[in-house]
Amino acid sequence: MKRKKPKQYTKLDSLLEIPREVASTDIKITMNGFNEILIENYKNILEYQDILIKVNTFEGAITIYGFGLKLEQMTDEDIKVNGKIDTIELERITD
Repeated sequence: MKRKKPKQYTKLDSLLEIPREVASTDIKITMNGFNEILIENYKNILEYQDILIKVNTFEGAITIYGFGLKLEQMTDEDIKVNGKIDTIELERITD
């Protein structure tokens, strides 16, 4: 799989009113209740179990804890997780 390079949000993107998560590698996390989470701009999956899913991003790792967790949808840009979500842990990369 080809590695994605971090993209930066530019003045042109701002002038054209392109959403930040589309024009850069900034992550966007959207939760629908406690049963669904969508993560945009991820790099890869680090760990996958029915009680834990760990996703790597350009800014750090996101760990989702719960029960019956499943990858419902996955593309090059986003990933959707369904199940009973209990906790979300964000781990920032330090330089």
